[in-house]
Amino acid sequence: MVFIGGAGNMAGAVIGGLVASGYPAGRIVATGRNEQKLTDFAARHGVQVTTDNAAAVAEADVLVLSVKPQMMKELCGQIATLVSDRKPLVITLAAGIPLAAYQRWLGAGVPIVRAMPNTPALVGTGVTGLFAGDGVSNAQKQIAEQMAEAVGIAIWVDEEAGIDQVIAVSGSGPAYYFQFMESMIDAAEKAGMNRADAERLTLQTALGAAKLAVASDVDVAQLKRNVMSPNGTTERAIQRFQNDGLPALVERAMRDCADRAAEMARELDN
Repeated sequence: MVFIGGAGNMAGAVIGGLVASGYPAGRIVATGRNEQKLTDFAARHGVQVTTDNAAAVAEADVLVLSVKPQMMKELCGQIATLVSDRKPLVITLAAGIPLAAYQRWLGAGVPIVRAMPNTPALVGTGVTGLFAGDGVSNAQKQIAEQMAEAVGIAIWVDEEAGIDQVIAVSGSGPAYYFQFMESMIDAAEKAGMNRADAERLTLQTALGAAKLAVASDVDVAQLKRNVMSPNGTTERAIQRFQNDGLPALVERAMRDCADRAAEMARELDN
């Protein structure tokens, strides 16, 4: 498995997760431009490293593209002949670039999976949305799923547009929670609490709520009701959220996010 740009944060998290889950480190190759960074990366994970993309691609059965979206067209141009000849499974971690662009850049008939991970993959609790293009076999889908599940959970979507919805929920979702946590910390500080204590309480509460929701066999709406006593403190706070339009605001924000993802796909495709 070859990771182009593999010493970056997201690819590095995936590689670390694969190795930790038992995937042979010696079968992973990570490429990059900075030799010292690659040397350090190899020492940390036990994988092979190289600055020669072409040499790595020439041996690849699975090729993971993890460079920035703005660099992807140039990269694909450099490796297109090799990829078109070998037709490895290509898994792209770059946001916003549609399959049609990869098919033009790499050639027809190359099996491609779009993967949309999120930043909690860096601590092994990520979500990765997956979409398989034409010609991707079930065995290749299993490889992509194994890679994604090394750093969290994987969700397949049936239509490519579904990746935009994944971005709106989980791709950008961590920032929504960070925003809410920041607002809670600020509010607690304004009410007189020490900021360090406010941050500690807020982050631990968020962690606990998420763990409880994952472990529970009831939905989050019921978990919310479980905390609320009639005419109590939690009910008063929830009523304020609802009366001031929080549910509608979240819906609009997520719709804006998905719309922007679709816009970026069109821009990068052009």
